[in-house]
Amino acid sequence: MTAAVSRRKAWLMAARPQTLPAGAAPVLVGTGLAIGAGVFDPLPAAFALVGALLLQIGTNFANDYYDAVKGADTDDREGFRRVTAGGLIEPGSVKRAMYATFGLSVLVGTYLVYVGGVPILVVGVASVVAGITYTGGPLPYGYRGLGDLFVFVFFGLVAVSGTYYVQAVGGVAGPFPLWIPAGTVPPAAVVAGLPAAGLSTAILVVNNVRDRETDAASGKRTLAVILGYRASRIEWSAAVGTAYAVPVVFGLGGYHAAALAPLLTAPLAVRIGHTVWTRTDGAALNPALERTGRLLFAHSVLFAAGLAAPAFV
Repeated sequence: MTAAVSRRKAWLMAARPQTLPAGAAPVLVGTGLAIGAGVFDPLPAAFALVGALLLQIGTNFANDYYDAVKGADTDDREGFRRVTAGGLIEPGSVKRAMYATFGLSVLVGTYLVYVGGVPILVVGVASVVAGITYTGGPLPYGYRGLGDLFVFVFFGLVAVSGTYYVQAVGGVAGPFPLWIPAGTVPPAAVVAGLPAAGLSTAILVVNNVRDRETDAASGKRTLAVILGYRASRIEWSAAVGTAYAVPVVFGLGGYHAAALAPLLTAPLAVRIGHTVWTRTDGAALNPALERTGRLLFAHSVLFAAGLAAPAFV
């Protein structure tokens, strides 16, 4: 393998493409709901998807860089190899890539701010700041047990309802509204965000259960470090359980029976759950982490299709 190919592979590792379903999934769900409600707008939907993926990649670069410089990534860590701590890419380059990626997300977000106004401006700024300060800055909240809350809110509730909002707002307001017009963030959009929120959080829980011992040794107090293995596994089960309760609420609550489609993924969730409840080693939890990402994406695709169903019947 040549040095050029090796460096390209290193940048791919830093971007962590296996995490991108966490960025795409809530956008798919929000768009499915928008289709079902008759407010689908393809351009804001596309910009929301690109912006979400850039925010995900930028956050991945930030975590790789800041975990390395803060000493959280050690040789004892059992997770996927990090490029900064592993010496594959110099720290300054990863830091510049982080800022460049967040800069691109801001550029993409300019159009969404034009459409969605002050609410999207606030969400966009908060998302970038949260992506950096998860592991960066003087008080990284990911080191204080707040990472799970961040993922639940931003990768679920905000992402789904925000995606719906930027598609719905154009039909009831002009450019750059100063506040959220009535009807553009219905309760259904918030509730529909709960499955993506739960499964995205479940990904983080698997990651933190695997790294609990090394994180504790390095002073990184994730929620798994604070709660311990049993409570973290209960958290995982509650987060995943939420992802299956919500489609039942939609499917049996008068929306459309097609919203029950995500239940088809339940056997995969059960298999992952068995691993999470019985193992703590990277050999088992690294595959479980990837499978949870695939579960999130498959669940979200099926849920989005179910939410879109009223537009086609």
